[in-house]
Amino acid sequence: MQADQNPQLAPFSDPAAVARYPEGPPRIVPGFHDLHRMTGILLAERAPAAARVLVLGAGGGLELKALAQAYPGWSFDGVDPAAEMLKLAAETLGPLGARVRLHEGYIDAAPEGPFDAATCLLTLHFLAPEERRRTASEIRRRLRPGAPLVVAHASFPQGEGERGRWLSRYAAFAVAAGTDPVKVEKARATIEAHLALLSPEEDEAILRAAGFSDVGLFYAGFSFRGWVAYA
Repeated sequence: MQADQNPQLAPFSDPAAVARYPEGPPRIVPGFHDLHRMTGILLAERAPAAARVLVLGAGGGLELKALAQAYPGWSFDGVDPAAEMLKLAAETLGPLGARVRLHEGYIDAAPEGPFDAATCLLTLHFLAPEERRRTASEIRRRLRPGAPLVVAHASFPQGEGERGRWLSRYAAFAVAAGTDPVKVEKARATIEAHLALLSPEEDEAILRAAGFSDVGLFYAGFSFRGWVAYA
């Protein structure tokens, strides 16, 4: 999927928008920094002290920085399709970048591994369902047996009337956190028109179909959900 096929992805190739990116996620994702902290804790339950970690959707470098600071023995391969976002990741990491290799592309650009753990935060909701299934399977294939995967993204009930209700809550949270209401409404309309959002049950089924076991919900913040699962 290219940025020109999905307007939600276009800002990730705009240098001006990318420069403002670090301000965005904390204003739209409830408990954004705690999500990173929880992710590290869940990975560390099984990952060794010198773990090799795959980070899919690594552009911006925010989760890479949080994990690299908290776990100094880990090394990382970060994958993202947006070159501008990877540049920002390198800047965000600074000296921590010595433990990170960045790769431009989608899951097929990721090294074969095997990896001791993987994350995919705020990324899968950009992919069409079939591509999500393929991506989950390709992540699973790159993991050691029993290795943890943490995913988190927009996921909420999709029944009649529910999609609009949850998107309105997403928008209200962003406005309450200080985001420009005009920009929020534009983002809401773009999400509603272009993202193939799934219900939590459908997202869990994708992980299981990809070969992951013990899929468990650990995070729920308005329109976002997060799971840990094991290869």
